[in-house]
Order: sequence, then C-alpha cells, then structure tokens
Amino acid sequence: MSRSYGQYCGLARALDVVGDRWNLLVVRQLLVGPARYRDLLDGLPGVATNLLADRLRDLEFAGVVERRSADEGNAVVYALTPWGAELREPVEGLIRWSTPRMTSGPGGDHFRVDWLAVALPALLTGSRPATVGIAVGDDLLQVRSTRTGAEVGRHDGRDLEAVLRADAPIVLGLAAGVLTFDGTAGLVDVEGDESAVRAVFSRA
Repeated sequence: MSRSYGQYCGLARALDVVGDRWNLLVVRQLLVGPARYRDLLDGLPGVATNLLADRLRDLEFAGVVERRSADEGNAVVYALTPWGAELREPVEGLIRWSTPRMTSGPGGDHFRVDWLAVALPALLTGSRPATVGIAVGDDLLQVRSTRTGAEVGRHDGRDLEAVLRADAPIVLGLAAGVLTFDGTAGLVDVEGDESAVRAVFSRA
C-alpha cells in the first residue's frame, strides 16, 4: 500500500489499511460470509467496478482479505483472513456508535437485509435463550439469542419460536433500544411466542 498517514500510532496504522472509502463496507460484506466478486458488487450499491477491484487488491495485499476456491466449480470467493475477521469488534462498535444517525430511517438510502445480519449482533445484548425469525419484506433472518449476545444469519430451516415482521428501521430501532414494542403498535406483527421476541430485543 502506498498511502499512509506516516504516523506511528495504532489508529493511524489501522486507518492506513481500512481508512479508504469503501474498505470497511467491503469488510462488512465479508463479515456476512465469503462472497464472489459479483456478490460483493451487488452488495455495495454505488461502488464502481474498478474501485472495488482496487479495494480488494489493497485489502488482500494488507492481509485482511484472501481469495479462496469456491465449494463448487472453478469460481473464486473473497473471504476475511483470521486477522481481517478481528475487525468484527471495531465494526460492531461503530454500528453501536451510529445509533443516533439511524433513528431517522433510511430516507432514500439503499438497504439490504444482509446488513442486518452484521448490525443486530452489535446491538442485541442478550437475554434468555431464544430462536426467532425476523422478516423484512420477503427475506427471513434467524436470530439465536443467548445470555451473552446473539447469532444472526439466514434462516437455516430450524424451528422458530416466533417471527417478527417489520420494516428495517423498526427492527434496528428495537435492537438499539430507541423504540419499544409498546411504542410500535401497528408497525410490527409477531407470529408465535411474543415473549421470545421480546426476550431477544430485551435491553436487560
């Protein structure tokens, strides 16, 4: 990498690697899971093809991203290295920090349900064990809450105690604690055990 702040400081050295525009959003996509180049392009609305290629090359050179063979065919996927995966904690910290900027809703911004899979573990603090679904449009995420946090991903077919249906800003507001179930009457629909959903979104 040729760009550097030229400062012997941990923050400056970190920003030398991930401070360029789009770099942390590439990391966000790969925190969901390994992805092909086309999937990354689709998951990063607004990024130019050549710019994404440059960012991937820089992150690969820095040791944050690596190329792997896909499970099938001759395709290549991009994935975080073990060191790159350690960015989950600072990314989740930034997500929590951004809460005041999120409460106004998406406006005209793009939204993908996969981004919830990165945001929710950062916001959910953990409660009694429960496994629930979160439906946003036609997409269904699965949230497994424990006493220490939450695991979030696409629904894998296992039984769900309940399914919460709501728009993304409502889900994020509930997860961040800026909205309550009592204050979202008519904006959420719960199928199944409502106490399980409340437990997942509990701030206790």
